[in-house]
Amino acid sequence: MSTHSTLDIVVNDILRVVTPVQEDWEIRFAIINDLRSIVESVESLRGATVEPFGSFVSNLFTRWGDLDISIELSNGLHISSAGKKQKQTFLGDVLKALRMKGGGSNLQFISNARVPILKFKSYRQGVSCDISINNLPGQMKSKILLWINKIDGRFRHMVLLVKEWAKAHKINNSKAGTFNSYSLSLLVIFYFQTCIPAIFPPLKDIYPGNMVDDLIGVRSDAENLIAQTCDANINRFISNRARSINRKSVAELFVEFIGKFAKMDSMAVKMGICPYSGKWEQIEDNMIWLPKTYAIFVEDPFEQPQNTARSVSAGQLKKITEAFARTHDLLTSTNQNQISLLSNMAPAHVIRCITRPYGGGYFHPTQPQVQRAIRPQLQSQRHFQNVSQGTSSNSSSSKGHTLVHRGQQIWRPKS
Repeated sequence: MSTHSTLDIVVNDILRVVTPVQEDWEIRFAIINDLRSIVESVESLRGATVEPFGSFVSNLFTRWGDLDISIELSNGLHISSAGKKQKQTFLGDVLKALRMKGGGSNLQFISNARVPILKFKSYRQGVSCDISINNLPGQMKSKILLWINKIDGRFRHMVLLVKEWAKAHKINNSKAGTFNSYSLSLLVIFYFQTCIPAIFPPLKDIYPGNMVDDLIGVRSDAENLIAQTCDANINRFISNRARSINRKSVAELFVEFIGKFAKMDSMAVKMGICPYSGKWEQIEDNMIWLPKTYAIFVEDPFEQPQNTARSVSAGQLKKITEAFARTHDLLTSTNQNQISLLSNMAPAHVIRCITRPYGGGYFHPTQPQVQRAIRPQLQSQRHFQNVSQGTSSNSSSSKGHTLVHRGQQIWRPKS
């Protein structure tokens, strides 16, 4: 069996296991409804809405992924704003309500973070949840990541694969000084922009300007402008028949992705990763990045000049680079097999789902699970595309029904 065909098998098996099935979507929608009921009981949050964002909205979450939720304060038709102290107070009220109503376990209030967060573990299959206040920027970033998947569906597969690989090497934990999942997604975008032929354009060609600066005034107007701009530019890029098409498999793209960052620490000394421009940028040439105080710079293309990798320490950057280098050595070696690849590319719980519980033998996950997972993915992506084109918030479908969060629809797959 050739090296690439072996890797293709492992990649497909990992994706089969980690891709959410309908139950995973239903559980998260149930958690959102649970939290909505709790928030409605809090007097200080009267009129507030509970709105998901992050990988759940981007359709980049795995079966074991957490759930990010924003509580949007009522401000009529206009975008609401609240200072850090107000957010801390409101989250404190939610914390009290969660304790009183038994909404979850392992409650943790991180009040002094740049964005105050209330963390808890839902009683619904132990899904970890992060609650913030007025995180409209996070919601819009999540939607844009969903929309760009329209360009090439391999993006979603790559993000899921990279996140599992990073967890296997313990480099997907911002608390421990490594990458958060958003940074990893941006690394995949950056690779898609710089591979040959390129799969994605620079993100400035999708949304020119600093997106967060445009979240002002009437909320629906601001959201629609961003959605329409992205939709027009994405369609323009897709319809450009002059562009070269990259036809590599996900396995081949993964090998190149790992190789691209195998010398990340040395590159990071003078260069920053800029998905907005789609290229490495000299740090000293970018005044908004100075003074250099971070081990590595992965700029947020929608909230410049924020560094999404600001939590990465110098020591952990070395560990991250070593993980990339070791994996690249394995992927390009002729001395590999399915077990050695799987052990390098997936965390233990994923490996257990693929290898037999007795003897550690290798078998392929059953296909029906994948078929069940396809429908929510297609519905979610089609839905957000429809929203960007002005679909009514009261629409329904024979294939599913919707949840509405203050003008934001999300597909809920039909049971």
